[in-house]
Amino acid sequence: MSAIAAVVLAAGAGTRMKSAKPKVMHEVGGRPMISHLLGTVGALDPAKVVVVTSPNMETVQKEVAPAEIAIQQEALGTGHAVAAALDSLAGFSGDVLILYGDTPLIEAETLRKMIAKRRESAKCAVVVLGFEPDDPLEYGRLVTDANGNLTAIVEFADANAEERAVGLCNSGVMAIDAAHLADLIKAVDNKNAKGEYYLTDIVEIAIKRGLTCAYVKGAEDELLGVNNRAQLAEAEAIAQSRWRAAAMTAGATLIDPETVWFSHDTKLGRDVVIEPGVFFGPGVTVGDNVRIKAYSHLEGTTIGEKSQIGPFARLRPGAEIAGDVKIGNFVEVKKSQIETGAKVSHLSYIGDARIGAEANIGAGTITCNYDGYDKFKTDIGAGAFIGSNTALVAPVKVGDGAIVGAGSTISKDVAADALGIERAEEKQKAGWAKRFRDLKKKVRK
Repeated sequence: MSAIAAVVLAAGAGTRMKSAKPKVMHEVGGRPMISHLLGTVGALDPAKVVVVTSPNMETVQKEVAPAEIAIQQEALGTGHAVAAALDSLAGFSGDVLILYGDTPLIEAETLRKMIAKRRESAKCAVVVLGFEPDDPLEYGRLVTDANGNLTAIVEFADANAEERAVGLCNSGVMAIDAAHLADLIKAVDNKNAKGEYYLTDIVEIAIKRGLTCAYVKGAEDELLGVNNRAQLAEAEAIAQSRWRAAAMTAGATLIDPETVWFSHDTKLGRDVVIEPGVFFGPGVTVGDNVRIKAYSHLEGTTIGEKSQIGPFARLRPGAEIAGDVKIGNFVEVKKSQIETGAKVSHLSYIGDARIGAEANIGAGTITCNYDGYDKFKTDIGAGAFIGSNTALVAPVKVGDGAIVGAGSTISKDVAADALGIERAEEKQKAGWAKRFRDLKKKVRK
């Protein structure tokens, strides 16, 4: 089977994004758009990937590693951008996909269809991915002959009224026979309304040389190009819809799907129940039979089977939640291990800590892990009981089976099975409250 290469155009500054960072670095589901695209390309097992950037795009170049980088020194059009990649493709034999870093939603199966179409005929030099949007706007149009063969791509600015009436639009994505790519690109000129080198001109050039061109249709949703913040939000909505559908198909229950937000890498087990308003940041893995209650925020965490999280819980990076754990309302966990059967039921902060199996953490417990300069660890043993409103001043250890009295500030280790308690002596003054009230009434007369 012939090899596949991909050229990804990512040189655009994205001025309409009104942003200091390159357009393709804006995220969908917590992942840069260009990384979504490269992940899709990776599913095709390409022999070579070349990313075309403008100068001084180090953040993009770092993100796409180990892809090869080609530099487009000036922004002179898509044809000029592909020309920048030609040296990287020297000697390559097979099919070359031309893709765009700001089109993150295209699917691998669509690209496979393009490759298959290109390989149907040895004379077919170019396959273009077209689509039929509800509103064609200013997309370039795909012009076909009576037999449905692709004869030209006309940019909107150069199209006449008849061509603008065509509903079949150009996505910009192409599959090109590498044997013809360099010759076709070198034949492109800039004699058009914008004075740019249009990649789309290679269709007419190929036909004039006795080659053929074809097209396949893709879905409008997957071909959305992101040029501004509104389109970025639209891409996010499409991706979220896909991920929600996939989660439910795989055996998770989403009580109100439209209110659940996934990251690109969220992993859910079977029979997981997700209540409304849950947000998954990057790096979350959830085991079987877990329930995540409403309005919880999770990021960089693993959750073992049969655990319950929330409502209104926050799991931050490094939170490792074992099975049968309860993390209740208004609990924040960061960089901590919560072992099997432990309970942190409400109004607590657990940071840089280990909570042993079957331990119980009372309401209002705080692990005081930061002294303004460094972080320190709290270690709570299996079966320990921490009373409500306890401050654990790290570094500190509470042994297995120990009890800490409510309201304590613990700064020294508590031995296994011991009681740790730290309170000021309670004093009572008989009749004081009545004298106080009487005094206040007298003053106010």
